[in-house]
Amino acid sequence: MIFEYAPAPESRSVVSLRETYDLFIDGEFTPARSGDHLTVLNPADETELARVAVAGEADVDRAVTAARRAHETVWSRMSGAERGKYLFRIARIIQERSRELAVLESMDNGKPVKETRDVDLPLVAAHFFYYAGWADKLAHAGFGPDPKPLGVAAQVIPWNFPLLMLAWKIAPALATGNTVVLKPAETTPLTALVFAQICQEADLPPGVVNILTGAGETGRALVGHPGTDKVAFTGSTEVGRQIARAVAGTDKRLTLELGGKGANIVYDDAALDQAVEGVVSGIFFNQGHVCCAGSRLLVQESVADEFLPRLKERIAKLRLGDPLDKNTDIGAINSAAQLERVRELTATADEENVERWSPACELPEHGYWFAPTVLTGVSQAHRVAREEIFGPVLSVLTFRTPEEAVAKANNTPYGLSAGVWTEKGSRMLWTAERLRAGVIWSNTFNKFDPTSPFGGYKESGYGREGGRHGLEAYLG
Repeated sequence: MIFEYAPAPESRSVVSLRETYDLFIDGEFTPARSGDHLTVLNPADETELARVAVAGEADVDRAVTAARRAHETVWSRMSGAERGKYLFRIARIIQERSRELAVLESMDNGKPVKETRDVDLPLVAAHFFYYAGWADKLAHAGFGPDPKPLGVAAQVIPWNFPLLMLAWKIAPALATGNTVVLKPAETTPLTALVFAQICQEADLPPGVVNILTGAGETGRALVGHPGTDKVAFTGSTEVGRQIARAVAGTDKRLTLELGGKGANIVYDDAALDQAVEGVVSGIFFNQGHVCCAGSRLLVQESVADEFLPRLKERIAKLRLGDPLDKNTDIGAINSAAQLERVRELTATADEENVERWSPACELPEHGYWFAPTVLTGVSQAHRVAREEIFGPVLSVLTFRTPEEAVAKANNTPYGLSAGVWTEKGSRMLWTAERLRAGVIWSNTFNKFDPTSPFGGYKESGYGREGGRHGLEAYLG
């Protein structure tokens, strides 16, 4: 007997959107000097959500000036305990408005609401609570007896985890006494603008947090502004290189969290059903829009014929569709441009004689959709094994020995994440010691915690966010 899932839609009525949003500068919403706007679309159905202002150079200068004044006159002079109270207040308001924020994030980003509800929002609040606790303990963080804030932090965040990346950036910056000018992604600015309202609700002093919406030009103007002391960027490796070149030769501090091509290694002694769940979570969580996604599956040859059918059977049960349906496992691709990139890179598999499989699933007529895809017969030379697809596409390679597994896992310009599945603790530790990745998960994947540092090596960037290590990037 086959049981059909009845729709379980989350209500959109919990979200109250404005038709137009201005910039958030010096504690107030203010029009952009240019008068330009961009339109934000719902990727699930391509309907218009809102229009947001586009910040130009004059607006960037206004925001940096406000942040500098707030830093020098208020925020850096405030005791850590007082700063912590504001962060605690923000965390509590986020919890109170979590349903609204989860629904808005799904509408803006395209990810399933069960992910925004159960993963994103709890982690957002947890990061503010965690760094609120550090605010009056910086002398005990291991960075000297009297660490000082850097000043004004310019922060540019991506579209895959809009509110969570905001929390990763803003919470440690504020806890350490810095002020912030943040630019959210062009396609997903709405939860950042609601966060600006939360800053007002929390009575955060004007200028401590400034939100500038816009596209690439806005980000370039912010990164290049001489009045900032620190640049923090999460996004593509290509843009990361451009930022590194722009900051080179200045005295600005820089942290970069960039792309990845994470390996998920399944040994022959692994609990295979558990590993199947971990592989599915590793690549299909947030439609594969995850820099640390386990996009390369390395499965030991002796169990590949047993493992892959189980994996495909599990993937066939994933439900693709309306992100606001609580039953949905795979939502929409974030934008038309990203969908085109996923299609283009996956099409190279056909050209290179890679076997391509997707379960039978009906894609909605409107919006940006891509079926979960498994590529087998992949070699290290194939583009799908080398380049970050950033979509729901899994490349499968096999190995015979642990040495071969490590060699293949490390054969990438990236070094952000990896997963290892084995019942032997010694094999786990042996493998983890040799993997060149910033985050290595043992018999799990995509587990995040505000107390644990996150970051990569090589083309995955440098610097760490989260944990005690995340404070260092904002202290002089």
